[in-house]
Amino acid sequence: MSTLLLVAGVLVAVFVGVNVGGSNTGVAFGPAVGSGAVSKLIAGALMSVFALLGGWTVGRRVVDTLGSDIVTGDPFTLSVSIAMLFFVGLALFVSNVFGVPASTSMTAVGAIAGFGLASNRLNTGVVLEIVSWWFVAPIVGFWVSAVVGRYAYDEIAARIAVRQSEGPLLQFTPRPALGPNTTMRELGGTVLVVAIACYMAFSAGASNVANAVAPLVGNGALTMNQGILLAAGSIGLGALTLARRTLDTVGNDLTDLPLAAALVVATVSASLVTVLSALGVPASFVVIATMSIVGLGWGRATRAEGTTLPGTAAGGVGAPAATGSTETSAHSAAATGFGTAGELTEEPPLAPTETAATAELYRPATTARIVVLQNLVPAFATVAAYAVFRFVPFV
Repeated sequence: MSTLLLVAGVLVAVFVGVNVGGSNTGVAFGPAVGSGAVSKLIAGALMSVFALLGGWTVGRRVVDTLGSDIVTGDPFTLSVSIAMLFFVGLALFVSNVFGVPASTSMTAVGAIAGFGLASNRLNTGVVLEIVSWWFVAPIVGFWVSAVVGRYAYDEIAARIAVRQSEGPLLQFTPRPALGPNTTMRELGGTVLVVAIACYMAFSAGASNVANAVAPLVGNGALTMNQGILLAAGSIGLGALTLARRTLDTVGNDLTDLPLAAALVVATVSASLVTVLSALGVPASFVVIATMSIVGLGWGRATRAEGTTLPGTAAGGVGAPAATGSTETSAHSAAATGFGTAGELTEEPPLAPTETAATAELYRPATTARIVVLQNLVPAFATVAAYAVFRFVPFV
């Protein structure tokens, strides 16, 4: 019977990992896939590799937190672990069906907390510490991105401005060489987009491998190394299958961030998640990235409102003609996990008359839908776990 339960536990863990991969790959590789730098297949493969690296190196601390710190004592029997992981996987599956990258860490913590409440074993201090970071980290992401948008964005955009040429980026005839129309600047920009995506995949693995296997590692059914390998493999499977839906959502629906903005948001979000994971705190990459996008747009808007360029023509030096739409929209520029990316292009520096255009850096309706689901999914996992563990005797 215990062998059958272990097999069931592994299968449910795989189910969770697949949904984690489906949810997080879109967040990590939105700009790379949208810009044509990599295909969805290559994005899935890279997600698999770097999620494993993140889980193997940094993610162990998060596994310890979820597997032994949130609930006191030694409560994770195999049946409890299976039920708990099922709630997490089901909640994430619902979010993937809607094409929304939900917070897997918040969902996992919610399910474990629901069990802790039902069994009167919840370590309130640890939960409060985790939740406090959930408030602090998005605020930090907002303000860091706002400061960059206010004071440094134009310089960053000027340095990495890239226009995508026609034809292949590289050719192999017989040795690797630049494509017929490829410049070194274009190659460097493409490599930067892919490198940032891989960094985001690393941070996602560091934070999220625990969500799939922490209860099984906590009760000793799997060793730490076995759990990380199982979780990373499952995340890779989800990255190659379910992620296509979330890639479409985050690659086309949420915002029109240009390449420079995409890289700022990616770097800020991935860095915060990696630091929190190293501290053993399950972090919400999706929420942090969303607030970073809003902060960057707000910072650019305040710069536009406070800038005057006497003696310039309408729109300022180098400003695009007032057409009611941004240069960003014209080029369908790249975005990090939350935007479109038709070409690797950059818009000119923000001019005083572009305040309205800056307001379009994120789309309120889609952003509101994502934020609502980001909170509903963990809430569903928490309530379902509490109800089952509190009122279903055989569980």
